[in-house]
Amino acid sequence: MSTTSTRAGAAGTGSGAARQRKPGIALLVIVLSQFMVGLDATVVNIALPDIRHDLGFSATSLAWVSSSYTLAFGGLLLLGGRIGDILGRRRIFIAGLVLFAVASLFGGLANSDELLLVWRVVQGIGAALAAPNSLALISSNFEDGPEKNKAYGAVAGSYAASLAVGLLAGGLLTSTVSWRWVMFINVPFALLVLVLAPKYVVEAERHPGKFDLGGTILSAGFMTSLVYGLLHAAESGWDNAETLGSLGVAVVLLVIFFAVESKVEQPLMPLDLFRSRNRAGGYFSLVGLVATMGAMNFFVSQYLQDGLDFSPLTAGLAFLPMAVAILGAGTQAAKLLGKTGPKPVILIGAVMIGGGMLWMSLVSDSTTYLSGVLGPILLFGAGSGLAMTALSGVILSDVSGKNAGSAASVLEVMQWIGFTLGISILSTAFGSASRDAAASDPGDAHHALVEGLGAAFTVSLVFVAFSIVVAMIAIKPAAPQPAAAEAPADGTEASA
Repeated sequence: MSTTSTRAGAAGTGSGAARQRKPGIALLVIVLSQFMVGLDATVVNIALPDIRHDLGFSATSLAWVSSSYTLAFGGLLLLGGRIGDILGRRRIFIAGLVLFAVASLFGGLANSDELLLVWRVVQGIGAALAAPNSLALISSNFEDGPEKNKAYGAVAGSYAASLAVGLLAGGLLTSTVSWRWVMFINVPFALLVLVLAPKYVVEAERHPGKFDLGGTILSAGFMTSLVYGLLHAAESGWDNAETLGSLGVAVVLLVIFFAVESKVEQPLMPLDLFRSRNRAGGYFSLVGLVATMGAMNFFVSQYLQDGLDFSPLTAGLAFLPMAVAILGAGTQAAKLLGKTGPKPVILIGAVMIGGGMLWMSLVSDSTTYLSGVLGPILLFGAGSGLAMTALSGVILSDVSGKNAGSAASVLEVMQWIGFTLGISILSTAFGSASRDAAASDPGDAHHALVEGLGAAFTVSLVFVAFSIVVAMIAIKPAAPQPAAAEAPADGTEASA
């Protein structure tokens, strides 16, 4: 990893630089914000049956409770990061969090299906403003080296763990209080962050410029078409006309987007971000690993409830060991990065993730939680903590100050694409295998479920292999780091 990033202690400007540095509190703020965004991706899913019954959703419209948030969040991520670069990352982070909290409150109070969907969209918009800017604020709040590595580990671990904890929280709140609390739960966390952020989070230097309106429209259209197409493929198949049309539109918009971004003076997504071989490799390796994370949470949750007859609450509790493994490995990864650099940590983590998926693919009719689930999720969790921490460091290090928000936005976009892509492709594998098993033995639903899971986890190994190959080829071994590192005076980026 190159060492040309600006030291964080000098990154704050104006009144922000004069604040007393309390990196522990700043880290708490950033970690909580990332945790909330990840939590919202899964916490609602377990509550969907209760939401349908209470608000009168149809079987087909119920999917939009999740999809409306997904589309709004994914479609506006690049814009959220770029606005932060121009207007101030802490300012936009706080504005996004206010929007997110308000939407969570009123979403929980919604008395109709239409109102809930509106507030889910607003939630997604708020998250798109808050998430990339909270990541970008790492550069202005932590010193290069162990302090920043620790921040990467905590943030990556909190996001990954939130996907698992969301299942527990959803089951607990739905079974003990009401589905409305899967929305309300965000409010106290957001209020805590809003109290602490203005005082303890150092603002980064602003980089005034023009908004790239064309790039914004094209990126939002691309992400919306892509995510919608992938979600539709999981439900209706890859040969469905609506699926193909949506994905075709996404490809066309992406080509036009890159053509526009290569010509405008101040692009929404600076293409210089991909000139760094390390960063480009980190982005694409991330897609594959996050695709497997989505599969682990989605399919194991389904197996625990439908195959092992766990209640939603018990299924959520069953994921706690994985969350602990993620956080513990993320802490260890922060220590390893200074000694080995990111490449070995990424590769070891990816191999562990692959091992967990391979182990899980061996599920059989006689599998129990202790014999065939606990081990794989622990191995997977530890690998995720290692790899995600190291990849975050590779992607967010050595970025010029003016592009830090954009770099974080692209990271969030890649995570969202990977998550949706994994669910879509692996759902297809699951459906095909389970249908074949059901056709051969119509009376054995449990066997059909097991066969589908085995196929999904086997196919997931392709994503892991892709990430390993990309990391091996694109990410360079770490070079010796001097005691202090300065950014280039002209603000250009290293080409590591």
